[in-house]
Amino acid sequence: MINTFCKTPLWECHGTLVKVAQGIEPADLVIRDCRWINVNTAEVIEGTDIAVAAGRIAYVGPSAEHCIGPDTEVVDAAGAFATPGLLDGHMHVESAMVGVSEYARAVIPHGTTGIYMDPHEVANVRGLRGVSVMMDDARRTPLKAMLTTPSCVPAVPGFEDTGASIDVRDVEETMAWDCCVGLGEMMNFPGVLAGDENALGEVAATLADGKTVTGHYAVPETDRGLNAYIASGVSACHESVRPEDALAKMRLGMYAQLRGGSAWCNLPDLVPAVADGSLDTRFCCIVTDDNHPHTLMADGHMDRNLREAVALGLDPVTAVQMCTINTATCFGQQSDLGSIAPGKCADIVLWEDLTDFRALKVWIDGELVADAGAVTFELDEFSWPDFMTATMNVGSEITPESFAVPARDAHGETLPDGPVTVRAIEVTPGQTITKELLVPMEVRDGLLEADRERDLLKAFVFERHHATGTWGSGFVRGFGVHGALAQTVGHDAHNLVVIGDNDGDMALAANTLISCGGGEVAVVDGEVKGLVELPACGLMSDKHVAEVSDEVGALERVWEEMGCQMPSPFMTLSGISLACIPELRLTNQGYVDCRTFCSVPLVCE
Repeated sequence: MINTFCKTPLWECHGTLVKVAQGIEPADLVIRDCRWINVNTAEVIEGTDIAVAAGRIAYVGPSAEHCIGPDTEVVDAAGAFATPGLLDGHMHVESAMVGVSEYARAVIPHGTTGIYMDPHEVANVRGLRGVSVMMDDARRTPLKAMLTTPSCVPAVPGFEDTGASIDVRDVEETMAWDCCVGLGEMMNFPGVLAGDENALGEVAATLADGKTVTGHYAVPETDRGLNAYIASGVSACHESVRPEDALAKMRLGMYAQLRGGSAWCNLPDLVPAVADGSLDTRFCCIVTDDNHPHTLMADGHMDRNLREAVALGLDPVTAVQMCTINTATCFGQQSDLGSIAPGKCADIVLWEDLTDFRALKVWIDGELVADAGAVTFELDEFSWPDFMTATMNVGSEITPESFAVPARDAHGETLPDGPVTVRAIEVTPGQTITKELLVPMEVRDGLLEADRERDLLKAFVFERHHATGTWGSGFVRGFGVHGALAQTVGHDAHNLVVIGDNDGDMALAANTLISCGGGEVAVVDGEVKGLVELPACGLMSDKHVAEVSDEVGALERVWEEMGCQMPSPFMTLSGISLACIPELRLTNQGYVDCRTFCSVPLVCE
């Protein structure tokens, strides 16, 4: 694969590298006396020098004295550990509530030099046109932002309404984009297994261009279905939640991407399965998937996952391999990225140790981009185009009466007052999986009401892209709050999601977001207690990442005051409408059973 993400193609500068390696010409940069983490052989090699020219590595060895000229920059690593720049093999920039340039400002100081981004959040709102804007923003930064084209827009056709759609022709178009390295997570695994023409066509278009197909196999099945899914050409998956899921994928030659994000915390369950050294982990990567800005600014990015993986018992060098060479190989970019070796891009991080993983210095293509936790590059302000900031098109006025939940049977007839059994979504902190609960409730005056004592909140999803005036309603357990919460971050269709224990607060929350162009809000007893405005597609802010982090942190504290104890509750709330992961979800069209992929009624027969 021709890599357009490097400062200089190897074929243009290899002659220079040959001369620098032998001391015939001087290097641009020499890093002296580091402990080289050799991810190719899983070794730590003391007293190593690295020489860089034309943005690439020319020499790695015991002494680069012969590469130093009068204008060579010499950096004394003083025994610090040198690793390749960290690569995040699956992630969604939009989850950080900022654009790519602000994301780069946040993650580069933490040692991240490349991301494989799947902007399917923006794609669900504004299609390929919105994706193109994201990549325009990315090009302004030193961060290597590789595109995996969103594959499932909508995620589950027929069960939700999105702002846009992507099909085979769109995927074929993007394969010619110089930023594209593969296909984003193929969430429509039922379609693949059923031979759906569009799903298989998107995979075929990617394979025909020699690029990587990333996956999303989110069911606890490791036999016929998984074999069929991998046989279709899908070669990576981040949806393992059980050790046996990850191991089965690796054994079948699929890259198991172990996820550690703000809310989806799978590393504790998965790392122990590969930590004892008995398995070859070349098919194992570590990814983030979704990180909120508060996580990035307070705890870090891939370095955060490295710290956790090592604390869970994983060998530090093995952990680094999972964030570098394994990921580069997954995407066929190992000839340029993922290791410190002659000819490779000079994406290098110096670390004080391999426990805390605090980055001292970060280079991308031989240019210093972060020093002592601060970026060394400048960015101009990015202006979102108007079409990206006018996305709140709810089709009807929302009032407290909008949140009435009629008790109806499967035929739409109003049920008499008395006991009924109702479906509710139970969320699990730190997990993407939900559970379907069957709970007894009382019908009063033909309506079903929230029950705070049992933590049964009303849940509504309003279509907000095309003013259709449609919505779905149900109940959710697990948030434990008094008041109302609303957000336009509602994976993957990103409609307007509202939950609460009273109709007045729910209406205020919904209308607050409609008036400001989208975001996340918390309301208690008729008062807005916290608000993060996200005017770009209802997903991203136009502020600096540090400001957004502060706003999100303040809103998280409000959630705690309201009674919610889970980590990154915004992410969990955004997932109640994610209709491609078991068990039960709510979209603007109603409940979806994500085990059978059928619509199901609120009231059970």
